Amino acid sequence: MKLWMKSASAILVLTLLIAGCNRMTFGGVVPTGDGDTTPVVVGSLTATVGATGTVRANQLAALAFKTSGTVEQVFIEVGDTVQVGDRLALLSDASLPASVLLARADLVAAQRALDDVLHSRAAAAQAQLALAQAREAFRVAERDHIVNREGNRATSDTLQAAKAKLAVARERMEQAESRYNHTSGNLSDGGEKADAYLAYNNARIAYNTALSSYNWYTGHPTEIQQAELDADLALAQAQLDDANREYERVKDGPNPDDVTAAEARVAAAQSTAGQAWIEAPFAGTITAVEVQPGDQVGPGTVAFQLADLSHLIVDVDVSEVDINRVKPGQPVELTFDAILDRAYQGEVTEVDFVGAEAQGVVNFRVTVALTDPDDLVRPGLTAGVNLVVDQIDDALLVPNRAVRVVDGERVVYVLRDGQTAAVPIVLGTSSETSSQVLQGDLAVGDLIVLNPPLVLDPSDGPPGGSFLQP
Repeated sequence: MKLWMKSASAILVLTLLIAGCNRMTFGGVVPTGDGDTTPVVVGSLTATVGATGTVRANQLAALAFKTSGTVEQVFIEVGDTVQVGDRLALLSDASLPASVLLARADLVAAQRALDDVLHSRAAAAQAQLALAQAREAFRVAERDHIVNREGNRATSDTLQAAKAKLAVARERMEQAESRYNHTSGNLSDGGEKADAYLAYNNARIAYNTALSSYNWYTGHPTEIQQAELDADLALAQAQLDDANREYERVKDGPNPDDVTAAEARVAAAQSTAGQAWIEAPFAGTITAVEVQPGDQVGPGTVAFQLADLSHLIVDVDVSEVDINRVKPGQPVELTFDAILDRAYQGEVTEVDFVGAEAQGVVNFRVTVALTDPDDLVRPGLTAGVNLVVDQIDDALLVPNRAVRVVDGERVVYVLRDGQTAAVPIVLGTSSETSSQVLQGDLAVGDLIVLNPPLVLDPSDGPPGGSFLQP
C-alpha cells in the first residue's frame, strides 16, 4: 500500500513537472529577447539539391597489345602527358608474326595504289579511248544489222545496176561458151582452143559473181545469220554502255568509290602493321605502366592506363523527387573531404531520362563536369555536390524554422507592438535555411518569431494574439 502511494505520488509530481514545463515552453508569452526574432529581408536565394559522387576521368582507357612479341622499347613513364598518336611502346621486329611484317609491304603497295587513284589521269585516257572504240564497233554492228534486212540491201539504182551487170555477164559467158565450142583443136595442144576455154571460164566466174550479188541484193538473211546479226548488235550496245559508264566514272577525276576502296586497303594494312606498337588514342596522362623492355606479351596484355585528367566529371544519383528541377547547364558547387577549405565549380552536362530503382528508391544519374579542376582533384575522390536548381535575386525571405502549418496553411508569427500575430503566407523557392515569400502580409523589417511554440494558451497569450491549434 505504501509502495503504491509512493508510486502514485511520484507520478503526480512527474505530471505536474511536465505540465509546468509545457506551460513554460508552449505558453502564450513569446520570448522576444535578442536572437528570438529576425527581421524580414530582401535578398538573394539559392536553391540546391545535394548529392555525393566519385570523381572520374572523362576518358579512361586500358591500352593493350594486339599481337604477341617481345617489348623492345617503352617511351613513357607514369605521369607523362601524351597526345593523340604518340607511340608508347614498341615490339621488336624479330618477335613479330609474319602477318605483321608482310603488312608493311602491303601498306607500301596500297599507298601507291591510292596515290594513282588520286593523281593519275591514265584511267581517264584509257576510258576515253575504250569509249571511242566501242562507239565505232557499235556503228559497224548497227549498219550490218540494218543493211542485211530484206529490202534494205540495195537501192533501186543499185538493184538495176546489178541486174544489168548480170545480163551483161550472162551474154559474155554465152558468147565465150559458143566461141569455145566452135573452136577446133585440143586443149592440151594450147593455141586457139585453150585461149577460148580461158575466156569462157573467166566469163563464167564473172557471171556467177554477178548472180551472187544480184541474189544477195534481192534476198534476206537466213535464220542463223539473223540471230548472229542480233547478237553482234546487242554485244556492241552492251560494250558501248559499259565504256560510257566507265568514262563518266573517271572523266572528272578520281571516283569517290575508288578512293574509298583504296583508302580502306591502306587502313587495313596500317592496322595490321600497327600491331607492332601501342599509340595513344586520345590526349591524356599516363596513370599506370605495366610493361618494361624484355617482357613477353600477347594479344590483350594490358600495358598502360591512360586518363584525360583535364576533363574530370562526377556522377551522382538524384532522387526522383528532385530530378525535374535538374537541367543540363545548371551550375554546381563541389567540395572534397580530401581538400579542405576549398570549393570547386562545375556544371550539369547530362541528366538520365530513365531512373534506376534500388531498395525501393528511384534515382536518376546526373553527370557533372568540373570547370576549374586543379592538381589536387584526382579520380576516385569522393565529392559533395550541390546542384544549383534555382537562383533568385531581390526575393522577400523568411527563415524556414519560423514557418508553421495551421489548418493546412503555412503561417509565420510576426511581433508587432509587443504582440504576436500569425500571418498566412504562400512560399516559392526554398533553400536549406530560407524561403521566398510570394504572398502574405509581410514587409521588409517585420520581426519574425524564430522557433515559435507549437501551442499557444489563450489564457496566457496577449490580447488579440493568434493561436496555433494542437
